Amino acid sequence: VQLVESGGGLVQPGDSLRLSCTVSGLTFSTYDMMWYRQAPGNEREAVAGILSREPKTYYTDSVKGRFAISRDNSRNMVFLQMNNLEPEDSAVYYCVAKSLFITHWGPGTQVTVSS
Repeated sequence: VQLVESGGGLVQPGDSLRLSCTVSGLTFSTYDMMWYRQAPGNEREAVAGILSREPKTYYTDSVKGRFAISRDNSRNMVFLQMNNLEPEDSAVYYCVAKSLFITHWGPGTQVTVSS
């Protein structure tokens, strides 16, 4: 199983980024997909999620209205569109695939928001 994130980088406050995660080695359409993040000194937190079989999404309060998660089951990919980024969004962002029995994590991609 392999999850590979891309799209991170250094941006200024108010900018946008789109994170992508390409998944292989599992039946992608059967997994709920999540994005987590972890900033230095902070615990890892769930940022957004999207269910495997329903178009239902989840967002942590701090990103509601700014972030949007989506998935493309035909390409085994999940995305996180991040708009109006704030310095507090700076963290390593992880792509996560969850089923009832197992969770798989990607290595993470760094997002830094700074002027």
